[in-house]
Amino acid sequence: MRLAGLKPARVATLESGTRMIRSLLHDQGVEVGAARPARLPHPRPVPVWVAAAGPRTLRAAGRVADGVFIRAGRHPAVIEAAVQAVREGAREAGRHPDAVRLGLVLHTALEDDRARALLIGKSMAAGYFEYSPQLFATVGLAWDGPNIHDLQKQIFPDFHHHTDLVESGTLVDFLPTAAADAFSVRGSADDVAAQLVEVLSLGIAFDLVVTQPVPNPPPPGGQTPDFMERMAHEVLPVVRARLG
Repeated sequence: MRLAGLKPARVATLESGTRMIRSLLHDQGVEVGAARPARLPHPRPVPVWVAAAGPRTLRAAGRVADGVFIRAGRHPAVIEAAVQAVREGAREAGRHPDAVRLGLVLHTALEDDRARALLIGKSMAAGYFEYSPQLFATVGLAWDGPNIHDLQKQIFPDFHHHTDLVESGTLVDFLPTAAADAFSVRGSADDVAAQLVEVLSLGIAFDLVVTQPVPNPPPPGGQTPDFMERMAHEVLPVVRARLG
């Protein structure tokens, strides 16, 4: 929403909108102030997933969604807190917590240049602090630098989507390495594989794990292997082997 110049929906709006979408997909009429309830001509019970980071949004997603993409970093504390919030929301709605499927989105800087990967990771950490500063407290970190809103004026549109993530990472190079560790997956193929194994060994059953490439990779077909190729050939086989 912010990338489109719009304000994010309020939690209540997200919740009511998700209920409406699920009702339509399950062939239930939705009141829209017309002569008769609205219905889809060809409804199908397609699962509705919601991406969330903050606790209120996570609980709301647990109340109404079929699945929740947790987008809060890779530190065990934020992942476990997010899963707990989803399950609390499910219980509030009288749903079984296990009825809500779980996905995890991890900003992944697959970079053999570890110094570059570290700066990208710091930019990811700053991006989380921009909109969900409570996540820093969850992992025991503090923001010991210039005001984030002053720094925002030097990038566009934010620390997750700036055109040069090394540049934006350099702006927040005061952040400790622990911040990059908490909010990104980064480094060489071996580094990324090891970090994914750590996450997948937490004992949480994720239906989907999305390794979101940062920065956006170039189109496939170039002179060097692209992100998808490297993940498929250099990272995932190692992860599978280590997890047995």
